[in-house]
Amino acid sequence: MIKVAMTSVYVDDVAKAHAFYTGVLGFETRTRTDLGDGTLFVTVGAGEGAQRDLELLLEPGQGPIAEPYRRAVREAGLPAIVFSVTDLRAEYERLRGEGVNFVQEPQDQGPVLTAVLDDTVGNLVRLAQPKD
Repeated sequence: MIKVAMTSVYVDDVAKAHAFYTGVLGFETRTRTDLGDGTLFVTVGAGEGAQRDLELLLEPGQGPIAEPYRRAVREAGLPAIVFSVTDLRAEYERLRGEGVNFVQEPQDQGPVLTAVLDDTVGNLVRLAQPKD
């Protein structure tokens, strides 16, 4: 069986992304290693021990491949990543209370309820709750 073990999201600033993804979104730090010269290798994952085998790499977004890709995705209004939530409206209110900027308020999109936020480090992030 093949499973996703790690995926990445390009970010403007790894340290700032780490603070946002853990302190605001609620992920936990899985790996935080200083590679020297201020370069950080950081992975986060779902809190409370959920999805222990899946990590999100906060990847430095500079460079000739990452920068044009990130710019194009952002300009198209596409989320860089989608996170599942169990209660979208509650998360939306909690995150707004934390000062998170949403570019799309909760709305029905077929079989899911979605909202899109700005992660403060160059990306749009979709939150999605399946409708039961």
